[in-house]
Amino acid sequence: MMLEGVMTGISTALTLSNLSWVVFGCIAGTLIGMIPGLGPISAIALMIPISYSLDPAGGLIMMAGVYYGAVFGGSTSAILINAPGVASTVATSFAGYPLARSGKAGKALAIAAYASFFGGTFGAIMLLFFASTLALLALQIQSPEYAALILFAMTSIVVFAQRGQRIPSAVTLLLGLMLGTVGTDQLGGVQRFTFNQIDLADGIHFVLLVMSTFALAEAFRLFIAKSPQAEQKVSLRDLKLAKSEVRKLAPVAGRSALLGFIVGVMPGAGATLASFFAYDLEKQIGDGSLEAGLTAPEAANNAASTGSFVPLLSLGIPGSGTSAVLLGVMLAYGLQPGPTLIVEQPEIFWGVIISMYVGNLMLLLLNLPLIPYLARLINLPSKVLLPLVIGFSLIGVFLTTFSVFDLGLMLGFALIAGLLRAYGFPLAPMLLGFIMSGLFEENLRRALLLSSGELSYLVERPITFLILIASLLICCIPLWNRRVA
Repeated sequence: MMLEGVMTGISTALTLSNLSWVVFGCIAGTLIGMIPGLGPISAIALMIPISYSLDPAGGLIMMAGVYYGAVFGGSTSAILINAPGVASTVATSFAGYPLARSGKAGKALAIAAYASFFGGTFGAIMLLFFASTLALLALQIQSPEYAALILFAMTSIVVFAQRGQRIPSAVTLLLGLMLGTVGTDQLGGVQRFTFNQIDLADGIHFVLLVMSTFALAEAFRLFIAKSPQAEQKVSLRDLKLAKSEVRKLAPVAGRSALLGFIVGVMPGAGATLASFFAYDLEKQIGDGSLEAGLTAPEAANNAASTGSFVPLLSLGIPGSGTSAVLLGVMLAYGLQPGPTLIVEQPEIFWGVIISMYVGNLMLLLLNLPLIPYLARLINLPSKVLLPLVIGFSLIGVFLTTFSVFDLGLMLGFALIAGLLRAYGFPLAPMLLGFIMSGLFEENLRRALLLSSGELSYLVERPITFLILIASLLICCIPLWNRRVA
């Protein structure tokens, strides 16, 4: 049955027209994703009018190409100018940008390309063999497990912070959680911490926060420092990885891709949590190198993006905001994702899966030759580069929110971020807290509703109970280390 489906998918994906749409989707998604503030959702939305003129198989294959093309493009801006325009590429900037600034911009982009290809390919293979089974398992993970898992992630961020950074990490994490509560309560419709500002009624947009704390704050720092950047010359020969580098990074990519795919399969988790989890895991068990720190989130990010198609195609459940838009496109074609799609229209189901592998290969082949030219962006003089970073940041935020108030708020956050960084407070926990604030509140509320307000579900659900026990145990690690020392 599966072999027949694979052959159907190959015959569908490898037609000349569908191959052309894969290439077009990858190029369009990459270019759009490079613009800070315009992520996969924006890229797919811009391509919807084109998709209506295509047949369902060709349209979905193109949209899938736009999706992972935009994910790849977003990593480029995060690495070169520290402007992660979407949440899933924030973790990429943690190691990617310092690596680029250290004179290895070409190497950083090459590692990101290889890790993205590996993660996407791994995800496509897993999707090919285990889509239906994994979809059923994903249904077992519900709101109580999500709430416990997010609590575990936040606890890990603080516990596994560098020595002397646990309290600052906890402070910025709480700050991020607080910022995530600004806006209108989705359940009760009550405005929280808006200070009667109508512009804050919808909350603080993630793009605003990340562009101000990373891109703008870094631009201001470079302007004040006025430290000259050594010119980087990148050729195609610089894109090759030595055998020792491959041996070092291959296990990182493998475990990160597996983790990313598992997280991506869970409805509601998405590539953002996957990239943060992979980066944090590698920071704890890896060698601490920037190369490994870049490989982990990139492999996890792309594997999770592919994994999000499991609940979408197998159950008709969107696992992320991007897959929700894809679900809308499928419904517009008159398609009903789920088990019936595999039986009634196997050419679409299997064609999309096969096209993912083809698309990831196309992305690698199309983008590797462009890396030497993209890397030159970092060689621009500060008087040219800094205005570009600031301009892209402001435009990206305005195109996302269409609010002048948000531009002023963005400048304010940039100043606060600069002060926090100057006094040794890490900004990554703040962004993680901001991202997880809404997810944690939503899933905790749903869990309490399911249990009629009782906390008994914490011990009645085995997976939830085990995750909470793990959270308590890792809190004891600093005490144990102190005792041993």
